[in-house]
Amino acid sequence: MTHLLVRSTMLAALALGAVAAPQLAGSWKTVQPELFAAPNSLVNALADVDGDGDLDLFVGFNGTPNRLYRNHAGQFADMAEGAGVADARATRAAAFGDWDGDGDADLLVGFAPGAGSVLKLYRNDGARFSDVTADVGLSLDIGAVRQPVWVDIDGDDDLDLFVAFRDRANALYRNDHGKLRDVAAEVGLADTRRSVGAAWADLDADGDLDVIVGNMDGDANGVFRNDNGRFTDVADAWKLAWGGRAPREATNGTVRPCVADVNGDGRFDVVTANYGTPGLFMATDSGWADIGAAWGIAADGRYDSCALADIDHDGQLDLYLNGTVTQGRNWPDYLYRQTNTRFEPITPANVAAVTADHGVQWHDINGDGTADLMLTGQGPHALFLNQLPDSVSHRSLRVRVIDARGRASRAGAEVRVYAVGNRRLLATGLVDAGSGYDAQSDAPVHLGLPHGGRVDVEVIWPARGKRNSTWRRNVQVNGRSIVQVRAAR
Repeated sequence: MTHLLVRSTMLAALALGAVAAPQLAGSWKTVQPELFAAPNSLVNALADVDGDGDLDLFVGFNGTPNRLYRNHAGQFADMAEGAGVADARATRAAAFGDWDGDGDADLLVGFAPGAGSVLKLYRNDGARFSDVTADVGLSLDIGAVRQPVWVDIDGDDDLDLFVAFRDRANALYRNDHGKLRDVAAEVGLADTRRSVGAAWADLDADGDLDVIVGNMDGDANGVFRNDNGRFTDVADAWKLAWGGRAPREATNGTVRPCVADVNGDGRFDVVTANYGTPGLFMATDSGWADIGAAWGIAADGRYDSCALADIDHDGQLDLYLNGTVTQGRNWPDYLYRQTNTRFEPITPANVAAVTADHGVQWHDINGDGTADLMLTGQGPHALFLNQLPDSVSHRSLRVRVIDARGRASRAGAEVRVYAVGNRRLLATGLVDAGSGYDAQSDAPVHLGLPHGGRVDVEVIWPARGKRNSTWRRNVQVNGRSIVQVRAAR
């Protein structure tokens, strides 16, 4: 596997002035709990749908009207009905992406089977949405929709659509001048196993985007290596087939694969939220090694989601694992803080009290520099502000990756932050290409840092066998402003 540059140890970073992270238990403030009190939500995703510079929140419910919350300086109001997206049909998936390349985030919604198409594509026209499903060729009468992802598979600067299904072959809709055609069978992605989650990244660092697909009901996971637009399942060879769960057990499965640089060595690791023991797989020269037990997360359970973010700005990624509610049991959620080769549980009482069993997202919702927590489930779809001292919250960057024409078409691109003037790696992030529970957000990449000052930012966009690199040098770290980087050939 291609080697990437390795950052120095965390001790070296701390020596440069990092502040010890505060004790986080009890530091999470609920946002407008009366507004977010409605139960039975499954999916959440974020995008700046109205172009005002902050992230708005879509929440899909299990049979009551979906909501789209407009964010105004950290205060929210439901605008779904006026925007045209308040469907009352049970909603299983959502993905924001600029499908038509006009500069704003469109919305793909996946429904439970029923009357009408199980997929609906909404075109965003100034924060009002129009149903264009039939116009683009996306109508589909049957299918248990799970993970949708907008991702540029062929490197032609527009977003194609991958959809994982629980009960039929997975689909890859190629975008051809706004029309969508399923080419999954042609390229090797029409997997008929019982798929739920998927995440895209250049896992082998060869210049194109691969995909790891989480499968349920005893099916092995799929890990599809991209070779010039043709996909081959290499899950066994890369040691990711079972995700840390017991093989071939019908009651086990992987719901959510997450891809991130967990240990800060510049390579992408994999976390799996499973029915069964969750997995943590560190990238090695010969594949991935499961070290979940050594890192303290191998607690058998039923998990629907995983999400990683640096919540205390110490330069290390922390982890949220979302337990599900099934067969009368509420499996617990865990918030883990990373403390140098181990995850330590620090779940605050007010977070644990929410019956959250599906969606989880980390994003800076109020622009103060910290990664805030958004949950969905049988209880309230809660928002928690991450409250850190200013001296800590300012140690972060938000990086918005765009293409040559200023559009957000770079899902799966890598953001790497280095000490200014050298190649000492401080943080790595990915533009969202599958996150939370069956969701995708169109949002800046949040990167916590072990110290302030100035840094160099590199964005790598894998496409057509090349890892195209763009730099922004000598960037001031302040936690507030959004740094834009144009990733192009």
